[in-house]
Amino acid sequence: MTTMTDLVSYEDALASYDPVMGLEVHVELGTKTKMFCGCSTALGADPNSQTCPTCLGLPGGLPVMNRTGVESAIKIGLALNCEIAEWCRFARKNYFYPDMPKNFQTSQYDEPIAFNGYLDVQLEDGEVFRVEIERAHMEEDTGKSTHVGGATGRIHGAQHSLLDYNRAGIPLIEIVTKPIVGAGDRAPEVAKAYVRELREVIRSLGVSEARMEMGQMRCDVNLSLMPKGAEKFGTRSETKNVNSLRSVERAVRFEIQRHAAVLSGGGTVVQETRHFHEETGSTTSGRVKEEAEDYRYFPEPDLVPVAPSREWVEEIRAALPELPLARRTRLLADWGISATDMQAILNAGALDPIVATIDAGADAASARKWWMGELARHANEAGKALDELAITPPQVARVTELVAKGDLNDKLARQVIEGVLAGEGTPDEVVDKRGLKVVSDEGALTAAVDEAIAGNPGVADKIRGGKVAAAGALVGAVMKATRGQADAARVKELILEKLGVSEG
Repeated sequence: MTTMTDLVSYEDALASYDPVMGLEVHVELGTKTKMFCGCSTALGADPNSQTCPTCLGLPGGLPVMNRTGVESAIKIGLALNCEIAEWCRFARKNYFYPDMPKNFQTSQYDEPIAFNGYLDVQLEDGEVFRVEIERAHMEEDTGKSTHVGGATGRIHGAQHSLLDYNRAGIPLIEIVTKPIVGAGDRAPEVAKAYVRELREVIRSLGVSEARMEMGQMRCDVNLSLMPKGAEKFGTRSETKNVNSLRSVERAVRFEIQRHAAVLSGGGTVVQETRHFHEETGSTTSGRVKEEAEDYRYFPEPDLVPVAPSREWVEEIRAALPELPLARRTRLLADWGISATDMQAILNAGALDPIVATIDAGADAASARKWWMGELARHANEAGKALDELAITPPQVARVTELVAKGDLNDKLARQVIEGVLAGEGTPDEVVDKRGLKVVSDEGALTAAVDEAIAGNPGVADKIRGGKVAAAGALVGAVMKATRGQADAARVKELILEKLGVSEG
């Protein structure tokens, strides 16, 4: 097992070798039924309750293709600038493993539905890196194995395994890049940026939620090293089923350091699959990697070829939404913010909530302010994503409207948001229940100002003497007296009027 002490430094690795990456991303489609049968794909059902003779591979069960699955594959292919095949077909990928009850996986081998594309990804400093796409092909997912006993949760050392075939047959799209070269020391960043951008594309198309933590999107990281100046690729490793953006980045970095240590020590890199360990950021050996011929691919005899008409493909193309990079570029100009600001919004997962809040009537600056400030704080404290908070974009827009109308100040608005998050109702209901409206009664404000001046004669004299900044102390006294419900700007105006002092 490779340990952290077996690695060379990242800088030394990149001084001697050039990394070559290949990323294979599996996306679970959000169809209602499986790829080749009518079984439900809904999550949370009892194990093995969403199965039938077809997805269990029983005699007499014949597959029927899911049209929505094919349409989703075409959408993904078009969004990735791919060519769409005029004719393609499925194949049987044969292997013996208990997660596939048929002992073969229905997939596409040499005839994918989409091929020869690219995806432009934006790095942290705004540089755009083009990742070329080899193919995007359709296949079905396998069942889920749960290994019981042992220390790792993996099959090695387990006492027994449990199998749930509810997932077997769920539609998948596998997106395979061409070899990614030229990234140099930014290879981990490029890998992370590519998977992130691909996830945003998938979500924008509405074909999958692409939630990596739920297994709806998984990345296999292939990596090899070439000595500086060489042209022949080295032997690759494949780190399987990496399920977070951070882990993709860490897996690439670790494998670069591990490969470099092996090669620099005169060893030979083994072509194998590897497991990524979240707790250490390291990988360990899995099994020797099979080649395509080991799977004995042959055309699936029970399915007709897929031949999408050009008219259908163009209809799908015309209905594609604005894609994420183009959308961000437009919003960057519309909002007048910097690339750094946009990156912070993306990192916080705030872009969609902000846009939805603007669509609900808020101005862009206010929407950004509340999602990136108060709401981001609540999300961090709760350990949740922004879109998991118990508040909707229209509710945030209503809070901004109440602030704009002068019914709330920022302090009161924060209390309203707190109440909505606590389940106390809509913003208006929280305002009513908590009595949070700004005090706008001039008589009440004037009385509070008079009381503050009378209680602080020394401060009042300083203000009369021209030290206008001292008015802040009296404003604070009024705000305290009104439980923060006064309009601070109006309070200051009244104080200066009372003391016969001009702001200028």
